[in-house]
Amino acid sequence: MSVETSKQPTVTDTHPTELVRLEGVTKRFGDNTVLDGLDLSVEAGRHVTLIGPSGSGKTTILRLLMTLTKPDDGTITVDGERLFPAPEKQVREVRKKIGMVFQQFNLFPNMSVLRNITEAPVQVLGMSRDEAEARARELLDLVGLADKCDARPTRLSGGQQQRVAIARALAMRPRVLLLDEVTSALDPELVAGVLDLLRDIARTTDITMLCVTHEMGFARDISDQVLMFDAGRVIESGPPEKIFSDPERDRTREFLSAVL
Repeated sequence: MSVETSKQPTVTDTHPTELVRLEGVTKRFGDNTVLDGLDLSVEAGRHVTLIGPSGSGKTTILRLLMTLTKPDDGTITVDGERLFPAPEKQVREVRKKIGMVFQQFNLFPNMSVLRNITEAPVQVLGMSRDEAEARARELLDLVGLADKCDARPTRLSGGQQQRVAIARALAMRPRVLLLDEVTSALDPELVAGVLDLLRDIARTTDITMLCVTHEMGFARDISDQVLMFDAGRVIESGPPEKIFSDPERDRTREFLSAVL
């Protein structure tokens, strides 16, 4: 079964379309510059993974795209529309094109699994309840939880909760899916199942992915492009076979030798 998303080109298109652009983006927290004049472009249909040490700015990029924080300088554009700086109404509309799966599952404990997935499509996209529920059931089948529609999140394992969170993000039919260390809160025996699910989504759909992870095997498997971050900058970029097998920068080699 394929996951329907907004129409977008696949990675085999002759003329790929830029979907996400950050230009001159700087983000500071007090005296700490987390992103330093960052330029970043992601083409539609591509799977881009951000690697690098903790504190290098990777998750901050995802939080900026989710409008959970704002840059101090620079511009952010998604699907040809300005996300920052932009009027609040435009920000809300552009934000609908972005889905995110967090480290923590962030499910509503007082709602059933089905309601967790349908609430945003109904309230934000204006989808009918019947259509949203049909979509949610398809996605629960995709993530292997078709029998958990009526369960509360607290009755699920961590791996199951993260699968629900993935289904919830996909229910919004985002143009780009952001993945922020989605296995970091899971017990080790649950990690493989969630990563296999994401591999399957990456392989069978044309959805654009921007992923932050310390799972280097996963990054090698799903990525079209890997970006190595250090001190708020991209210091090396390339296909996974190049970055993981023959990196050019000493800092990249040092980081990979510590995590592989």
